[in-house]
Amino acid sequence: MIRLDRLLANLGYASRSEANHLIRNGRVSVDDNVVRDPSSHVNPGSVTLDNEPLDHPDGIFIAAHKPAGYVCSHDDRDGPTVFTLLPRQWLDRTARPEAVGRLDKDTTGLLLITDDHALLHRLTAPKHHVEKVYEVTLDRPVDPSLIDVFAGGTLMLRSETEPCLPAPLRILADCRAELIITEGRYHQVKRMFAACDYKVEALHRTRVGQWSLADLELGAWRDL
Repeated sequence: MIRLDRLLANLGYASRSEANHLIRNGRVSVDDNVVRDPSSHVNPGSVTLDNEPLDHPDGIFIAAHKPAGYVCSHDDRDGPTVFTLLPRQWLDRTARPEAVGRLDKDTTGLLLITDDHALLHRLTAPKHHVEKVYEVTLDRPVDPSLIDVFAGGTLMLRSETEPCLPAPLRILADCRAELIITEGRYHQVKRMFAACDYKVEALHRTRVGQWSLADLELGAWRDL
């Protein structure tokens, strides 16, 4: 249960004072009954504003198909942010949506986004070993010996002292492969191939944990 005025403010509809006006003017209903007391405690899912249900009252958890050229932060100094692909009101919520692990600016594919910070932590905490699946395009044909190198759990990234965890690699074509990692080190996929003298020409994420990109169109998002 949450105060009605706080709920509207938390979901980005208005400031607390503006929410008071909305409520006192009879624009807010709870279980189809107009409520004019801003201090009323309500279940978010039972509230309507102007006869419309509130937008994601219990939190946001979506899959987005990130295009190249977008950054996964709220800072647009390095380029447009992925959050400009989402409804503007979401950015006015008290708990702003955040990306579940970042993709590089030039990387495309599946990005999970949520305003539930407990869920965010569960999906990004190293101890949970959430699988991330990438399709990689390289600058030269993939040597089959790389499969054993990545699976061995001994591959060292430059400037690090702990080897990467075993990572299954599957060759898709001469210069293309699928890689599964369960860590989230900085630029990890690119650095893993760089450690073996390959350059990643393109990187595309298709799955995170149980959630896949499927047929989601570039730049679009869907609820999870």
